[in-house]
Amino acid sequence: MTLALYDTMAREKRLFVPRDPERVTMYVCGPTVYNYAHIGNARPVVVFDVLFRLLRRLYGEDNVLYAANVTDVDDKINRKAADEGVPIDVITDRYLAAYHADMGALGALRPTFEPRATQTMDAIIAMIGQIMRANAAYQAEGHVLFDTQAYADYGALSRRSLDDMVAGARVEVAPYKRHPADFVLWKPSKPGEPEWPSPFGPGRPGWHIECSAMIEENLGLPIDIHGGGNDLIFPHHENERAQGVCAGGHGDAYAEYWLHNGFLNMGSEKMSKSLGNVELVHTLVERWPPEALRWALLASHYRQPLAWSDEIIAQAKAALDTLYGALLRAEDVVPTADEPSEAFVAALEDDLNTPRSNAELFALARKLEGGSGAERAEAKGQLLAGGALIGFLTADPKAWFHGADPALSAQVEALLTARTDARRSKDWPRADAIRGELDELGVVVMDSAAGVTWRLRA
Repeated sequence: MTLALYDTMAREKRLFVPRDPERVTMYVCGPTVYNYAHIGNARPVVVFDVLFRLLRRLYGEDNVLYAANVTDVDDKINRKAADEGVPIDVITDRYLAAYHADMGALGALRPTFEPRATQTMDAIIAMIGQIMRANAAYQAEGHVLFDTQAYADYGALSRRSLDDMVAGARVEVAPYKRHPADFVLWKPSKPGEPEWPSPFGPGRPGWHIECSAMIEENLGLPIDIHGGGNDLIFPHHENERAQGVCAGGHGDAYAEYWLHNGFLNMGSEKMSKSLGNVELVHTLVERWPPEALRWALLASHYRQPLAWSDEIIAQAKAALDTLYGALLRAEDVVPTADEPSEAFVAALEDDLNTPRSNAELFALARKLEGGSGAERAEAKGQLLAGGALIGFLTADPKAWFHGADPALSAQVEALLTARTDARRSKDWPRADAIRGELDELGVVVMDSAAGVTWRLRA
């Protein structure tokens, strides 16, 4: 196995060697469920879904454990619940269900574990106690804060000095902090907000401690892979690593490999609910085939920024049209391969190089269209297997082009037959009239040497 992954800590690609090949562990920071997910939120979900699928292929489905958390107590959740006059679980259950539906539409497999913060309070409180006993945290005015000066390696992941972090971080500089970079592990709840009893007083956890406790409880520390967006490197992942190591019991290790995907941008700005420049997955899947959205999210290398637009989705749809078109025209070819091509897998094993693996799918489609009989049979099998590995080409090609309305499909097929008859008899006015009827139905006719195919206009 030659899987190489770019490790943010090392700032280079490293050969992936799990601590235990029979128990490969990965954790990715999941959603805060107070609203619908936007397409920027979906990028890490899809990226790490590809890695999850690849790891399962390499090590076996039962040997890969993937956890993605759900933050279900948070200031934004509290505000929304207060605005609607309902308990927080009404909000979180509503938007978690929507999140599952949207990510499922994008082809993301459900993680092995999906722990919720509100269901992990005992583990969170226990970990805070461990950090305090290690003299890496202190209590002040009802809060428990992590003492960043107590951890000598603080800043190694983001490669910032403590002073640089304070200057660039969005931290609350409260008078009770020993150092401005110290961050909250536990805090008192405001009146009317949910709270939990603890040895430190009633309250609720800070954001960072939730992830460390959920990793420890569901996967055990240290883990093989920790993933998330670039924006989480600091402060979230830096703080996670510090508190997780200081909780003790596993030496200096927390995660062996740190992977981060690039931002998804709208114009020149990162897509963000706070900026109001978001495209919700919930509405995008009503306008575009979800598989095209998935392709668009993987069209660029995951570590690079991705400029989001209708144009990039249209390009993704056209790319899939090409692949599905090759499969449609090769409907009678019986595939002889049931594994992806070596070139396809090699591209994915090179730090999830999806642009290169996509190019290999196109190469297989060309071979399917123009190769010999044996080559076409092998190419079709490899094309289907490669697509399936990363979540593509799972639809029936006719359904991809023709939609789900059998009455419309029958009408179009009848018109195409009549058009073919008119062309054979050189009745060009009749053929043109039928082409006009098809156009009014939103049908794009594709004539080729292999015959006539059609699709619905996007």
